[in-house]
This record gives sequence, C-alpha cells and structure tokens, in this order.
Amino acid sequence: MSITTTNPEGAPSGAGTGPAAGPAPAVEVRSVSRRFTTRSGDVVALSDVDLSVAAGEFVSLIGPSGCGKSTLLRLVADLDTPTSGEVAVFGRPPRVARQNHDFGIAFQQAGLLPWRSVRANVELPLELHGTGRAARRARATELLELVGLADFAGHRPDQLSGGMQQRVAIARALAESPSLLLMDEPFGALDEMTREHVQTELLRLRAESGAAVVFVTHSIPEAVYLSDRVVVMSARPGRVREIVPVALGAADQRAADLREDDAFFDRVRAVREALHGTDGAPGRGTDLR
Repeated sequence: MSITTTNPEGAPSGAGTGPAAGPAPAVEVRSVSRRFTTRSGDVVALSDVDLSVAAGEFVSLIGPSGCGKSTLLRLVADLDTPTSGEVAVFGRPPRVARQNHDFGIAFQQAGLLPWRSVRANVELPLELHGTGRAARRARATELLELVGLADFAGHRPDQLSGGMQQRVAIARALAESPSLLLMDEPFGALDEMTREHVQTELLRLRAESGAAVVFVTHSIPEAVYLSDRVVVMSARPGRVREIVPVALGAADQRAADLREDDAFFDRVRAVREALHGTDGAPGRGTDLR
C-alpha cells in the first residue's frame, strides 16, 4: 500500500475533516475501505472513510455495533491493512509510526500480565525495546505517580480493582511517551462510578502528556465528556456520517459536574441525532446512554 504524506503545510486532504493548516495530523485517513472475505461472502466493514485527527486532539468514534470503529482503529495501529485507500500517522505509514513508538494502545481488557508486578507491567514495552533497568524503573515510577498508583507498584494485577487495572494499562501505553493514544472501549467493562472517575483521570493524563487520542466507545455521554470532536459512523459498511464538535472548553478543565450542564446535554443530543439519522431510528446495538 502506498502512503501519500500531507502537504508541506500539513493541510488535511478532505474538506471539513480537520484543521486547515498546521503540523502533520496525528492521523490521516483517506478514502479507506476494508473488505473481509468469509465463507458466506465478502463483508465490507468500511467504505470510503476520510478523517483527520490533529496533533493533541481527542476524537471519539461512535456508531452502531459492527460499523467498523474497531477496524478503523486497527488500521491506524498497523494491526490490519486497508483494502483500498491510505492511512498515515504523523505523515508516516502506520508501520513506520509503530516502529518509531509514535503511538500506544489500550483495549477494553487491561491485558496485564498476572505474574508481573504493576511496575513490571508498566516497564514491559521499555524492556522489550532494550531500555536499561534504571531508566525503565524511573519511567515506571513517574507514570505510576501520574496515574495515582505509586503505592501499588509492587502489587499484582489481581490485587487491584478494575479501574486501577485500566489505569495501569494506560500508564503502560504511555511508557514510551507516544504522541498518539489509540483506545478501543477501554472503560467498557467498568461500573458507571468507576468509569466516570477514570474518564476524568484520562483527561488529566492526556493534558499532561499532550498526546492525541482516538477513542472508540458505544457511550454517547462518554464520547461528549472526553472529546474535542465526536465522529459518528453509519451502520455497516461504516462511513463517517457526521462529525460533531463538542466545544465544552479545555478538556483538562472539565469537571464531573459538566455532565449536568445544559451545554453538555445539548452536545449529547446532537450526537444522538447524528446517530439516528433522518429516519429517527437508532443504529442497531448502539448504547444511547
């Protein structure tokens, strides 16, 4: 697959999909389609998707189950390749970006190694890439302090709550100081109270790290609370139906009581209406919380 980088001014190729000028976008998706061949025939997961995510921007992907949100994230993460179209991460092919450690990944399950301590789990990416022991330990200490788990460095994952495990997973994803975080429903298995707390923690971490975030979720309030923009996708084959700007102030200054603000409910309503489309019927499997 050939990759065409952004122009020298960094302008995205698609009108209305992102900032008009500046540095190379964190993510650039151009006319991307993904077709899977199965025993019962071809399945088109994505069709002609265009999207640009600016450096430092938080963008959520939301849509009906099976609309290709996770597929799109996997294409950006170099875990899959498009059938057609192009993907670039900071102006480079996803494989080069992965080799340069430009992005970190967090999934719905924390995926911690049960036989390793919390500290050793955070150190794992650094260990795999040959970072020395002292540097690994210093970085893990820094990150565990950042996520509020410094006192649990010697614990095993099964000694932590679900929310704490997810914070360890986020710390691990930040270990190599990536400029981009790719997150696939990382809070989906958490109870509502824990989920809201970890959402606020993520905003703080994102502000301190300066990383761009592409976040897959089924929850409309979660998408609105976290994001600068919400990308609403159609039912399969997945396309970008609408991009809803959030404009609720700086993300790192958003407090929990924002969820009770009229402006917040207005944005939730705007995303819900975009999901429903013109027929007023919600996409199948969409969580309209």
